[in-house]
Amino acid sequence: MASIFTKIINREIPAQIIAEDEQHIAFLDIMPLVKGHVLVVPKREVNYIFAMEPDELAALHLFAQTVAKAMDKTIQCTRIGVAVIGLEVPHVHIHLVPLRTMDDINFTRPKLKLSPEELAEIAEEIRGGF
Repeated sequence: MASIFTKIINREIPAQIIAEDEQHIAFLDIMPLVKGHVLVVPKREVNYIFAMEPDELAALHLFAQTVAKAMDKTIQCTRIGVAVIGLEVPHVHIHLVPLRTMDDINFTRPKLKLSPEELAEIAEEIRGGF
């Protein structure tokens, strides 16, 4: 069964896509820790990040770096935090989280509930950083 991320990749469900290439996609988390929380995902469905081939893993991180640099240009924050948890969706993904404090990357805190319009505005802002 396809993961929710594969459904986004296949355009079966909507998402605010930030960037995409042949192997990767980045989109806003719909239940973000903070505004601008982005997920970076390989298009090939793999459950565990360390099960990826070395070249795939390197390429995923390089793509994430490109997205993080665009976020740095457009989101007011101290830096972009990186997390790989891997428990909530069985498809590799990297969280890119704009940080102002350490608590901004605390996954146990309540998630934000943003409107589709707010998400679209944030996505447009980040896309402007490329």
